[in-house]
Amino acid sequence: MDRLTSMAVFVKAVDLGSFAAAADALEMSGPMVGKHVRFLEDRLGVRLLNRTTRRQSLTEAGQAYYERCRTVLAEAEAADAVVPDEFSEPRGRLRVTMPALLGRHCIAPLLMKLARKYPHLELDLSFGDPIADIIEAGYDLAIRTGGLDDQSGLIARRIASQRMVVCGARSYLRINGKPRSLDDLSAHQAIIYRRSGRVRPWLFPQQGELPRAIMPLGRLRLDDLEAIADAAAQGMGLAWLPYWLVRERLNTGALVNLFAGQPEFLYDCHALWPRSPRLPPKVRTAVDTLAAALPKLMT
Repeated sequence: MDRLTSMAVFVKAVDLGSFAAAADALEMSGPMVGKHVRFLEDRLGVRLLNRTTRRQSLTEAGQAYYERCRTVLAEAEAADAVVPDEFSEPRGRLRVTMPALLGRHCIAPLLMKLARKYPHLELDLSFGDPIADIIEAGYDLAIRTGGLDDQSGLIARRIASQRMVVCGARSYLRINGKPRSLDDLSAHQAIIYRRSGRVRPWLFPQQGELPRAIMPLGRLRLDDLEAIADAAAQGMGLAWLPYWLVRERLNTGALVNLFAGQPEFLYDCHALWPRSPRLPPKVRTAVDTLAAALPKLMT
């Protein structure tokens, strides 16, 4: 049987609450609906649905598989939509929300370039770290870094990875010495990033294990990464910052990368947009542009 068709039948059965309702909607027999679901269960080796004479419910595995199937089917619809839209020029208003600093330094310049290329494309850009509800706020596209929370009703695509570096000014290192290992960081002043009242730990990859988290200690707490970079360049302490933000300071020597030989922690950068049977050319073009160009700006 065709796996994609079976996925669509399974999702329809879950959405409508019964095999009979799915059979009516899909214009097939009830036993055929069951056959599609059993095909998936046999292929996966797990039960997806618990069924009695009165009701049906998803198993834990079924719930996870259902969510992924919805994503796969939405992507398939979007892929089909690309063909008729292949030569359609992006047009209309594109509303995008993004983190403030990443947006100003990396995202906005790429979107501005896109707007220059397509004269009928309008940009409505929002720069802010508070995370907005994309659908409720009416955004066409959102850029997020780090882990993703609730993605219901959304499609997510990883478009880049943001690597983090520990850095400090030569003036600070002359006075306080250079840390030789991660254990040495506890003896140094850190410039602390505090966001939404929380202090974020510094994370470092470990082979085959969860990242090592080091809670920074220091007397400076700021909620703006660029201000932290400025303070670090002034010799006020060590900082853990995105490479793209401090690249120029590292190149000029204003800051020194302290653990250049060690693996650096990566925060994934995602583009998210509302699920739709037909992906608008303006959104598709913007996401493809960011996926192609953003990694070069972040490495």
